[in-house]
Parts: sequence; C-alpha cells; structure tokens
Amino acid sequence: MSRPMGRHRARRDTGIHALRRPAVAATAAISSVSVAAAAYSTAASASASVAGTARANIALGAPAQTSTALQAANAAVATNSQAQVAAANRAVNARAAADARTKSAVAARATSAAKLRSKAAASAKAAVKADAAKKAAAKKAAAKAAAAKAAAAKRATPPATSRSSAPSYGGSPQTIASAMLGSYGWGQDQMGCLISLWNRESGWNVYAANPSSGAYGIPQSLPGYKMASAGADWRTNPATQIRWGLGYIRSTYGSPCGAWGHSQATGWY
Repeated sequence: MSRPMGRHRARRDTGIHALRRPAVAATAAISSVSVAAAAYSTAASASASVAGTARANIALGAPAQTSTALQAANAAVATNSQAQVAAANRAVNARAAADARTKSAVAARATSAAKLRSKAAASAKAAVKADAAKKAAAKKAAAKAAAAKAAAAKRATPPATSRSSAPSYGGSPQTIASAMLGSYGWGQDQMGCLISLWNRESGWNVYAANPSSGAYGIPQSLPGYKMASAGADWRTNPATQIRWGLGYIRSTYGSPCGAWGHSQATGWY
C-alpha cells in the first residue's frame, strides 16, 4: 500500500507543481506591470484599468490571456508616455518661442530708445553749435561796426592845431561856415543845404544843448565833447564847432547837401 500511495502522491505533487507554474508566472507578470507603472508615474491613471484587468485575469487563472493583457498594458503605458512627452515638448517649444518673441520685443524697444537718445543728443549738440555760431557772428558784426564807427570818427576829426596856427575866422557863424567850405572841397552851392541843416539842428546857436540826448553846439555833436578834437574852446567858439561839424559831414555824407537829404528823410543826421 505504500507504493501506490507514493505514486498517487507523486501524481498529486506533479499536479500541484503544474498549478504553481502559472501562478509564479502570473506573479512575475504582476510585478512587471507594477514596475512599469511606477516608471511611468505620470501615466499611471491612464493605464490603471488595463493593468487591473490583466491582474484580474491572471488572478482568475487565465494564463492564456496574461500575455495579451500585459502587452495591452505596456502599449497603453507607452502610448500615454509618448503623448505626454510630445505634449511636454510642444509646451517647451511654445515657451521658447514666447521667450524669443519677448526678447526680440525688448531688444527692439531698447534699440528704438537708443536711437531716440542719440537723435536728441545730436539735436542738442547742433542747437548749441548753432547758438555759438550765432553769438560769434553777432560779436564779429558788432566789432566790425565799432571799427567802422571809429574810422569814421577819425576821418571826421581834423588834425589838432594850436590856436596860433589855425586860421582865424570872424563874423557870424554862417559867415564863418561859408568861408570854410572851400577848404573841404565844396562850392558855395552847398551853403544853402548847410544853412537848412543847422537851422533845424540848433538854429546856429553856439550854446544849443539837447538835455535828452546830450548833443551840443551848432552841429549838435553827440556827445558835445567830441568837438574837443577840433579845439579846446569847443564849448564857446563857433569856428571850432563849425570846423568839427564840416569834417563830420564830409566823412559821413560826403557833402552838406548829402547830410541835408538824409536829415529830411530820417529827421536826424
């Protein structure tokens, strides 16, 4: 009885071992699925149902379906993982493009601001240069005018002479002026213009003074002390005043009639 029991036991052992092999395979498959799910943690929710079905089939003892379930689970996990990788790549690319556009806009604004600053600096520099040129031109013109005025005054001033060497003139101021015309190169035809001119200016009064302007004497020298170049007695001597006045007329207007024409047009000479 011991041998049959041994044979039957051997058969039962063989059957038990046969039953254990699918279970071991199922356990290994379940472990593989779990490891795959952990590796793809972001895709666990998408593949959970497939992996769960595979484990259920394995647990129910359906060895024939185990391989198909595992393949389906792995395919689902792989597909979901690829989709997530593709989506992540698209997001990264979109973010990179947005960053590039932002950098380009910032660079464009910086370039525009730099151009504006450069233009403003150039305009300011040009304005300063133009103002300096304008001031220099005005200064040059003023100096030229002053030099011309000084030259005219010098030409109008006869050489200083002592009273002993200067010709002596007597009579009224108009008589003195008529006698002097020839020494300046004019004829008596200029006397009428001179009479009209100085009648308007002073009435041929040696002491005529204009309190508002400071002009003095027969020719209304402005200021009066300019006539000192013709003689120290310029305040009282009609001949000294007339000499200076005729010199001024010659250098400025060329003749008494020229001075009178200017006086008629402007009210002064």
